[in-house]
Amino acid sequence: MTAFDDVLGGISSFIWGPWLLIPLLLLTGLYLTVLLRGIQVRRFRLAFWLAFIRRKDLGAEGDISHYQALSTALAATVGVGNIAGVATAIALGGPGAVFWMWFTGMVGMATKYSEAFLGVRFRRTDAAGEQSGGPMHYLRHGIKGRLGVVLGGFFAVAGALAAFGIGNMTQANTVAANVSEEWGVAAPITGVVIVVLAAAVILGGIKSIGRVTSLFVPVMIVIYIVGAAAVLAFNIGAVPAALATIFSDAFTGTSATGGFAGAAVAAAIRYGVARGIFSNESGLGTGGIAAAAAKTTHPVRQALVSMTQTFIDTLVVVSFTALTIVVTGVWKEAGPDEAASFTARAFAQGLPGTWGSVIVTLSVIFFAFSTLLGWSYYGERCVEYLFGRRAVFPYRIVFIIVIYIGATTALQTVWTFSDVMNGLMALPNLIGLIILSPLVYRETRAYFRGEEHAADMAARRH
Repeated sequence: MTAFDDVLGGISSFIWGPWLLIPLLLLTGLYLTVLLRGIQVRRFRLAFWLAFIRRKDLGAEGDISHYQALSTALAATVGVGNIAGVATAIALGGPGAVFWMWFTGMVGMATKYSEAFLGVRFRRTDAAGEQSGGPMHYLRHGIKGRLGVVLGGFFAVAGALAAFGIGNMTQANTVAANVSEEWGVAAPITGVVIVVLAAAVILGGIKSIGRVTSLFVPVMIVIYIVGAAAVLAFNIGAVPAALATIFSDAFTGTSATGGFAGAAVAAAIRYGVARGIFSNESGLGTGGIAAAAAKTTHPVRQALVSMTQTFIDTLVVVSFTALTIVVTGVWKEAGPDEAASFTARAFAQGLPGTWGSVIVTLSVIFFAFSTLLGWSYYGERCVEYLFGRRAVFPYRIVFIIVIYIGATTALQTVWTFSDVMNGLMALPNLIGLIILSPLVYRETRAYFRGEEHAADMAARRH
């Protein structure tokens, strides 16, 4: 098994190394930001209004509201990566890595906008009358000829497999391990509880997932942010210095101090960009799958809503995690092998009593469970594309069973496998985004010059 792990690790290192996906993801985000003239900044207020005030288009086709589609996407992306992923970036790249996570999030908003736009633009109605969309559809139907068919099928296979890894077993395993450590509950018991709760939601399809996540996701994010804000409040005097360190180290690197071995600028960029992408999934194409289910009269409307997901995930949740780690100084006290515990240590050190560890454990449970729900939908849409509607229910059953396996099994190989599958999802998606970017630009410009945008602006003013 060691030889297999080594081969898998080598593939993952190549895909996510400095010469392939990381620059491709970053440059694609920059290109789309320039092409769309900074839409993530210019249209952010409108996007926020559509997502949280208007929430839905009356009489529009779709399965769930704007807000529910956003909640489903947030459920999948706001996961344990927002806790452990941020800590790992700081452990390996220093505080400067946080700046590059922010930068990745900003340009990633344009990528997410484009994915969501194309997801709605090329969605199809399946045999059950539900909307099905995402990269597999816009690659196949947007890119003419054999190339589109190959890219669409490649994405769907990678997405269906990735859902069992990063969206299922790793999440269940993380919950079981944390609950066992914090409260002494055996992993099999935790596994059964997760299976029962997940089945109650997943078997109901996207409408059930949308209803649950629209209530569940805001609560879990608020609980976590309130806890992190309390840590910062108790360490308010250290916040300015922490921000200064993040910005300065992004361009100078971080010197060795305490248990931290030091990191060059290249390491800050590499780990900041890589973990930022893992956190918000901009470029993986998953946001387009959730967006395609939304009730909307125009692709631009849902695309604007969807790009706020990257903002919330990376520029809000990630920021709170990063600042708690930096202001408390826990990143200096231990080496990278202990990075997974940085956030828990920061909360425990920053809050009185046992509140810190309780909040982190609850957040891990909420974040991981929400990721299970979001990725179950992503996986089933990929399977529906490959094998038709008849394969959806069996896929849901298998997905639910695998949750228990993940909760009760050691998963070192699964983490690496998940990295590889995520990379194989991103490659065809990024190719498609670049090829289809002129279409995104033309139809976005037409929308903002048309009557529907004028109606939105008039409604927002009133």
